[in-house]
Amino acid sequence: MALKTIKLERKRLADAVYDQLLEAIRDGEIADDERLVQEKLAEQLQISRTPVREALLRLEQDGILVSSPRGGFALYRMNQDEVRELYQARAAIEGQAVRILASRNDKAINARLREIIRREENISSSKVSDYFNANRTIHRSMVELSGNRYLLEMFDNIWNRATSYNLFATIEKLDLAKSLGDHLRLVEAIESGSPTVAMEAIVDHIQHGFDLQIEALEK
Repeated sequence: MALKTIKLERKRLADAVYDQLLEAIRDGEIADDERLVQEKLAEQLQISRTPVREALLRLEQDGILVSSPRGGFALYRMNQDEVRELYQARAAIEGQAVRILASRNDKAINARLREIIRREENISSSKVSDYFNANRTIHRSMVELSGNRYLLEMFDNIWNRATSYNLFATIEKLDLAKSLGDHLRLVEAIESGSPTVAMEAIVDHIQHGFDLQIEALEK
């Protein structure tokens, strides 16, 4: 694992450490059996141990890390039931977001969503992390454009947890293009102006993602 020396500007050190560790987890740079020890991380980042510990405890509180019996922290791994619960939570959060978008049926917002989807799905990379980021950007944009800050906060928490479980990495066993799904169909559902239609579309979409994850896990 290669971490960069942190140069603090306006952001708090603990937040900077948190963000960098989360990015390293998302990119698969932290192995399943790797221990994260605050003293070692502090030395590598060339900062004091206090902000490192604060970041590690925050990641543990978020359900991303767990205390290791050998000392330090390790990635938390979920079982299949927890995967199902995570996708159910996603359906609730993102479902409410698209209901809001459909009830407004704002042409400018809908056009913005189409623009984001076309840009993010225009991907030729073979890296799993790039597909994860594209997928997350599309779904986060829907929640963000709903204008509900609390839904967005819950969305980030759920997707951060998914990052730590490396669920998305299992998709590499399948066709990566399948992981993006058909997001433009979601915009069409929003443009129907029916919150029910939009809700059903996103639930079906998320269920497809869950089925894909389970298929990959079983491989």
